[in-house]
Amino acid sequence: MSVVDTGEVPTDALGRRVSCSGERGTVWFVGTVPPTEGLWLGVEWDNPLRGKHNGTHEGVQYFKCTHPNGGSFIRPKKASFGVHYVTAIRELYADLGREVSAVDKDETISMFVKRLNSLQVVSLRMKEVCASGSGDDIKTITPHVRCLDLGGTLLGSWDDVADITQHMERLQQLLLCYSRLRLPSDPLARRHAFSGLKILSLQNCALTWPQILQCAPMWPHLEELYVKNNAITQLQRPGGVLESLKLLDLSCNQMAEDSVLSLSQLPRLNNLNLSKTGLSALRFNDVPPGCKTSMFPVLKTLLLNHNKISEWCAVNELDKLQSLSELSFRYNPVQSLVKNLQTADMMLISKLGQLSILNKCQITPPDRRSAELVYLKIFGEAWLQAGGHRGPEQSRPSTQFTSEHPRYQSLIDKYGPPDDSELKEEQPYALRNQLMNITFVCPGKADQKPIVKKLPDSMLVQKVKGLLYRLLKVPGTQLQLSYTSAKIQGTEIVIDNDQKCLNFYSIEDGDTVLVRWA
Repeated sequence: MSVVDTGEVPTDALGRRVSCSGERGTVWFVGTVPPTEGLWLGVEWDNPLRGKHNGTHEGVQYFKCTHPNGGSFIRPKKASFGVHYVTAIRELYADLGREVSAVDKDETISMFVKRLNSLQVVSLRMKEVCASGSGDDIKTITPHVRCLDLGGTLLGSWDDVADITQHMERLQQLLLCYSRLRLPSDPLARRHAFSGLKILSLQNCALTWPQILQCAPMWPHLEELYVKNNAITQLQRPGGVLESLKLLDLSCNQMAEDSVLSLSQLPRLNNLNLSKTGLSALRFNDVPPGCKTSMFPVLKTLLLNHNKISEWCAVNELDKLQSLSELSFRYNPVQSLVKNLQTADMMLISKLGQLSILNKCQITPPDRRSAELVYLKIFGEAWLQAGGHRGPEQSRPSTQFTSEHPRYQSLIDKYGPPDDSELKEEQPYALRNQLMNITFVCPGKADQKPIVKKLPDSMLVQKVKGLLYRLLKVPGTQLQLSYTSAKIQGTEIVIDNDQKCLNFYSIEDGDTVLVRWA
């Protein structure tokens, strides 16, 4: 590949990447455009807002664009075709040479190279790198690189990237965000250039899933793949590639939800990001409700934020995942069916029995216990009406109820069925702002009499501590709260989160809150 100064046109300009006023694009035409005189470059811009047309001028089609207004003509003098990798490195780290400029020339060069040799992380993001240059120079100048960022450069193909990385034997992490790379001429022949690669970022590269799979043979030991915000709409089974993949980020791609199951047999995939993908459900129809699917056998972490999940039965499906322990599930329509996000979190915790982390927060045993008790109460009346009975031998809940609440029976086995006094009269998914008589007792403070207060069950623990500060003159930060209930005698439950409501801990009318401080 020839590299020339700005204003000159390389002989291989067609298909080359160029930079102009901070924008990146690909040259698809070189020639005259009558009635104007002189040479023009027809460029398709990465950012279609930079363009003016689709490659047509006065009825003549000079080149074609993916976007109808993604192209324009520019004069060659306005375009930069870039520089070699080694040139870019030397320009970027020129200050290393200046630091030793007082020494004689030979020693300056030696010290400069020595400093570069020690680099393990090199970032040339948005620099105008277009080709590798001398392989020997790459080996000499950056032999120890483990992380390389070539995002937004002027590299035009995977072959160009491989010409650089094949000289970096220790490379483990490669970032190529905002790139437009032609597919490799022979992926297997380029395998040695990425043999140690474990982490690859291809965000915002306009790639389809078939194109990614076509490149995948080059990455035999890849563990993390980030392909956020590409052109991925339909997933296909990897078929012998990506076998080492542990993390896959597919966020911000509008995909057909059924095609997600094409990834289900990746043997090591334990972290999957499907946020902002337009999903309304993930269905594992190989097993009935309450059973574990063989799909995604080791998947532990799943991100589903900002999707279109609008029914709780879709959450039931997630409980079929045998290894799921961490879920991010914010900004889905189903959460609007309940009173607040805290209630939604309780529903999620109750429906997903193996979950230990929800929305980046650890689920403590008291969290789970409180959520599951509230869940039992909310749907207790519906359970009875569906054929449930407090006598196990007489309990025959309908198929519809058990399908909608597959964990309900296991919760009854764990805590026992809710009695009449515990049943909620309100409609499902609605928790009324009930007032409760709470007795505050201060163990170890014999001179402090019990205090009875009527409080709403939606009151934050933080505000309860504020109330106690006014009553006891003890700063809220020093207060340690727990509670006991006549229904669970002998058990003291810690209230350990100031941002939770009283109803999160299943505190009820008549319960006693124990107040301690140093």
